[in-house]
Amino acid sequence: MSFSKKHLIETKEIIDKLDISQIESLVSSIKDIKLKKGRLFFLGVGGSAGNCSHAVNDFRKIIGIEAYAPTDNVSELTARTNDEGWDTIFIEWLKTSQLRNNDAIFILSVGGGSIEKNISTNLISAINYAKEVEAKVFSIVGKSDGYAANNSSNCIVIPEVNSNSVTPHSEAFQSVIWHLLVSHPDLKTNETKWEQVEK
Repeated sequence: MSFSKKHLIETKEIIDKLDISQIESLVSSIKDIKLKKGRLFFLGVGGSAGNCSHAVNDFRKIIGIEAYAPTDNVSELTARTNDEGWDTIFIEWLKTSQLRNNDAIFILSVGGGSIEKNISTNLISAINYAKEVEAKVFSIVGKSDGYAANNSSNCIVIPEVNSNSVTPHSEAFQSVIWHLLVSHPDLKTNETKWEQVEK
């Protein structure tokens, strides 16, 4: 079997194993944030940071909810990394933004952070701060045993079907899930361009 065929078969397996009830629960939680005029802060590093930027656009434009990704501000990101350290980039941004209990942070990550392995400690700090101020913690991750999965109000875990492909499947399905969310009739406020043109 070719690699391409195997990868796409795995993709179908993941779809079949996704927990739909968790997705619907996340829809309800996001709707509640919007009704309370709360904000969403998308946090991720590496490829997930790029996904955060795209997600912010969709949540703002399609759902009409106030949303931000700290990694979009390269000047602040690099200043904090240089002056205070990588671990501070999210928590200090959230403090300056006065994260509060009607807001949520939204983690997009492969592993979701690990204290033991010293991975994505900036996400861990942000999660702890969100819980401290009683903000919600949402996440889409690829590991059920990571810090985000164990400390989120709502978490979508991308089922692991191949231990050698956790990263590509996790980052790809971050996009699948957030596009589902912004298209959901309980959240969607504005039509996307091509759907408007076709009508």
